[in-house]
Amino acid sequence: MTTLTTLLGVATPLIQAPMAGSQGAALAAAVAQAGALGSLPAAMLTPEALQRELQTLQASAGTGFNVNFFCHTSPEPDAQREAAWRALLAPHYAKAGLDIAQAPSGPGRVPFNDAAAEVLEAFRPRVVSFHFGLPSPALLRRVKAWGAVVLSSATTVDEGLWLQAHGADVVIAQGLEAGGHRGHFLSHELSRQMGTLALVRQLVLALDVPVVAAGGIADAAGVRAAMALGAAGVQVGTAYLRSDEASTSAVHRAALASPQATHTALTTVFSGRPARGIVNHAMRELGFMPAAAPVFPLATAAIAPLRSHAEAQGSGDFSPLWAGQAASACRDGSARDITLALAQGF
Repeated sequence: MTTLTTLLGVATPLIQAPMAGSQGAALAAAVAQAGALGSLPAAMLTPEALQRELQTLQASAGTGFNVNFFCHTSPEPDAQREAAWRALLAPHYAKAGLDIAQAPSGPGRVPFNDAAAEVLEAFRPRVVSFHFGLPSPALLRRVKAWGAVVLSSATTVDEGLWLQAHGADVVIAQGLEAGGHRGHFLSHELSRQMGTLALVRQLVLALDVPVVAAGGIADAAGVRAAMALGAAGVQVGTAYLRSDEASTSAVHRAALASPQATHTALTTVFSGRPARGIVNHAMRELGFMPAAAPVFPLATAAIAPLRSHAEAQGSGDFSPLWAGQAASACRDGSARDITLALAQGF
């Protein structure tokens, strides 16, 4: 525990998981002020937006925070698959009174690149984390040049060993229970994925770097369970989704507070990549993993108008209601109170 707290520069070995679309600098700052590691998700931010968020965060937390980026390979557009995707969505567009011909296209998310590194370098955060592997060796060297501690997610032991060998200072063991996008990058075979506790123990035995448990942890008891298996710390996301400082949408908050939150599943329908969220109309009607969905992150654009239309009517039918399997345990309250409650597990 001392090793991780020293490495991350925090009082408590707790990391608030970066949650793109549901938070900004306010949540990360509140967690940092409570003694844990606040995280800023940057995968959906332009360089200009990233700079604004970092300025806000730095004013509250100095350099004691984590900034998270995706490391996926940008896909080539596939006209045939895009056409199949639009054909699948067309009846829902018609029902909503929308024109499928006007549906947008494009990625919506870009992997970590030189432009992001340029902005980041001016702020020199203590921690930088990645999802879907690590960036190119040149970009990774650039991040490490200012002394940043590098974290990345592993969903299998093989991925953990790969991350350790390629420069990760800390490995996040992302169990199958975790909400949001799966961080797998060596294999897309979901049968290789395992639960948090099984993964944590195997990674602790296999690696020399600290292992952080993530997935299904939403209270102090979950923290204690992960630490008992040798984790150096924990990463928690879903428990913060209903916090005062989160920017979680009204329909998302309502779903988290309802019995609907007890049923989550993996789906590719919102982005093209497996991610865990609360089961809703879109997942049931379009299929949890439809073959027509374009490769990540190209699926997002065309479904976005359906989401906007539904949310304008107070419905989360087409919204990605990302949440882990402990979603029903999350509560309203300040991020500080949530952090201190979780810290009791240490």
